[in-house]
Amino acid sequence: MSLFGFDLQAPPDGTWTLVDGLPHLISAQAAGHLSRLDRTFECAWCTGWKDRSERLDGLLGLDLRWPYVPIDGPPGDGVHWKLGAIERYADAERPLAWIDDRFDGSCDRWAAQRPGPTLLVATDPAVGLTAGHVIRLEAWAAEL
Repeated sequence: MSLFGFDLQAPPDGTWTLVDGLPHLISAQAAGHLSRLDRTFECAWCTGWKDRSERLDGLLGLDLRWPYVPIDGPPGDGVHWKLGAIERYADAERPLAWIDDRFDGSCDRWAAQRPGPTLLVATDPAVGLTAGHVIRLEAWAAEL
């Protein structure tokens, strides 16, 4: 949704906005992709935006009202900083798809050991969620 790491001379299609005084480029395609995923998945925000996640709907021009998964901070011991929150939110047996632009090795190990079906979808922070990601997620859900 909020893109970064792109060439400032040729930014991706999106809208610049300030959030708490910090500039963000909101992807022009994100709203359509998220609306489509909302029809198939029970979605939630697990984001560093924390309580500001409620602003994402407005920035995207949507009314999704997804719950926010509170992140208490890094669990330590080389574990991804969102894993504890995700584990508390989703039952271990429940199918879970996680979209993020910063997975690490602990995420792969966790997904491989998780009892329920688990899909990690890595995005490029300079591009964001794409139609290809949405197709992959929908196909995965259909296989379940």
